[in-house]
Amino acid sequence: MSAAEFQKLAGLFPDETVTHSYVQDIELPGNAGTFALITLDNGLDHTKPTTLGPNTLVELGTVLEGLKDRAARGEIVGVGVTGKPYFLVAGADLSAVKRLEEREHGLWMAQLGHDVYATLADLGVPSFAFINGLALGGGLEIALQSTYRTVSTGAGALALPEAFIGLVPGWGGVYILPRLIGPENAVKVMIENPLSNNRTLTGPQAFQLGIADAIFEPADFVEQSIAWAAKVIAGEAVPDRSNSVDPENPSVAERWAGAVAAGRAFVEAKTSNASPAPAKVLDILEANRTMGKADSAALECETLAELMQTDEFRSTVYAFLDLVQKRSKRPAGAPDRKLARPVTKIGVVGAGLMASQLALLFARQLKVPVVLTDIDQERVDKGVAYVHAEVDKLLGKKRISSDAANRTKALVSGSVSKEAFADADFVIEAVFEELNVKKQVFAEVEAIVSPECILATNTSSLSVTAMAEDLQHPERLVGFHFFNPVAVMPLLEIVRAPKTDDAVLATAFELAKGLKKTAVLVKDAAAFVVNRILLRLMGEVIAAFDEGTPADVADSALRPMGLPMSPFTLSAMVGLPVAQHVQESLHAAFGERFAVSQNLQKLVDNGVKSLWAPGPDGQVIPADTLALMSFGTTPSTSEEVLRRTQDALAEEIGLMLSEGVVAGPEDIDLCVILGAGWPMFLGGITPYLDRVGASERVNGKRFLAPGIASKPAAG
Repeated sequence: MSAAEFQKLAGLFPDETVTHSYVQDIELPGNAGTFALITLDNGLDHTKPTTLGPNTLVELGTVLEGLKDRAARGEIVGVGVTGKPYFLVAGADLSAVKRLEEREHGLWMAQLGHDVYATLADLGVPSFAFINGLALGGGLEIALQSTYRTVSTGAGALALPEAFIGLVPGWGGVYILPRLIGPENAVKVMIENPLSNNRTLTGPQAFQLGIADAIFEPADFVEQSIAWAAKVIAGEAVPDRSNSVDPENPSVAERWAGAVAAGRAFVEAKTSNASPAPAKVLDILEANRTMGKADSAALECETLAELMQTDEFRSTVYAFLDLVQKRSKRPAGAPDRKLARPVTKIGVVGAGLMASQLALLFARQLKVPVVLTDIDQERVDKGVAYVHAEVDKLLGKKRISSDAANRTKALVSGSVSKEAFADADFVIEAVFEELNVKKQVFAEVEAIVSPECILATNTSSLSVTAMAEDLQHPERLVGFHFFNPVAVMPLLEIVRAPKTDDAVLATAFELAKGLKKTAVLVKDAAAFVVNRILLRLMGEVIAAFDEGTPADVADSALRPMGLPMSPFTLSAMVGLPVAQHVQESLHAAFGERFAVSQNLQKLVDNGVKSLWAPGPDGQVIPADTLALMSFGTTPSTSEEVLRRTQDALAEEIGLMLSEGVVAGPEDIDLCVILGAGWPMFLGGITPYLDRVGASERVNGKRFLAPGIASKPAAG
């Protein structure tokens, strides 16, 4: 790539937040020579991670070329790279990469990174990466291209997450990593971790794998790293590279092939190959076993340029950057946070599994007293015991200290009397999903609590407005819908009824923030967002099954969506009675769009918990289960079931937006990603429906304008 092309690429991003390369000369002990330390810093605080855009790379390349010249003149004996506090580098600037509309520009970006990193790898003196904090993607590849690496015990989030965001590690990672730590570990880092909710490595884990050669404490990490580098340069310290492999070795070649095959099986299981990027990572890994570094670099660049132009990549950036990283922190429609009231005690009505999970979450995250109530002492004791047992599990896994465990247990108590809520600021019910039961609960609670106490419902489908209609202060009621399991699922649907006041709503959003949940404001409409979408999806598949479509065809038809589980598996996980109950609520609200399956009702009536059962050759429907059901004579193909479901979802989301259930399609996407595990690589549901044409087939228009989660319109 020519210097003119470098400059043209950099010129496309005049507003880039540049991560500067600051050089400091350090005299090594014992007159060992001068060591040049580069610190990568964008001049902003820790809330603004350092990233690698074109201008950043040009500057770093210029600095490295200068150091290479100094090394040739004998002025320096080594070069180190580290970052500002908490960061080495957070990787490529995704917002910049997303704006590369021409394939040629994407190729230039890939080649620019390789050219700069090649200089780091060939300075003429040893290079060292001091991984002081977060190192993602291109940030970790800077370290991999260095001759030696140290890592801080306090460093978190080390990863090559490109398969997760729709790309490949394009600046040498796919070539270097398997040679450094073995192909099996490389597949774990590049495939398994990214596709497992974007899991990352800690500093100690990176050291154990062999990514880093030495590990030091954070307090004097850079000083210790420089002292270690001096010993390496002097020949007094030799890193352990026992995890490294030679790909020419026949036994390694066999391991390499096995690792690639295992990776492909993992990708199939996790994504149904609905995203092209993970397979491309494995293609490069498979090919580069017999390649030189330069040929692998060329393949990486071509692959990156190709993937940068895919809608899957642009959809992933939309989901990850625009939604999860940005919109989630500024919830649409949330009132001024200054209106929020303090919450110093919380009441939970019910002591079952959901209620107990809520109590544990409140106590752990908010650190305020929480009291559970139920109809008898046995249920109360069981709920409190559950909380204590879960705290003990956390203690056993060393996720909390002994003091924190004791404090959390002490915060949770139980009572058979709702009088225990008299001084509570916030009371949430988690009782049976029946409107009259919930109304009775709130009537009893309102008679006890102060006029300022906020009442919340964890209902998944019932009308919050109807629950509030008999209250003396209906403005105090808000929907606070968690997803199961409570500790894991990040979404919280906050439901505003017509009379819910701003102070109540503001308090709900502040509580969500304290609970480390992502809150989305939802209008009071049956099943709100996530359950309405999921039940429409499951309803279409079950309807096709009832019409005579074979079970395996119906249940696997949505595989191109890359969903975390099949519809029938999801129904079993939710519980067939619960799924049927919610479907009935939606049928009552919306009519035949949510048809109630008589076959499903027969299974519920007969205590059948799942359609599938393990068989000798996979999943089967037991004969006694089949005998309970009757079927139509109009079967569909898998393609017909998929298209039918796509169109149904496009219709339902179009209606939800016209009803004002949420502020926009972005909130629909945020909800399904964080509340239903919808694949990030699809960008949420609306970009997917736009991409397959369902939005325009059903509604006559796309949900999102071109350029938001797809390539901008031409011209």
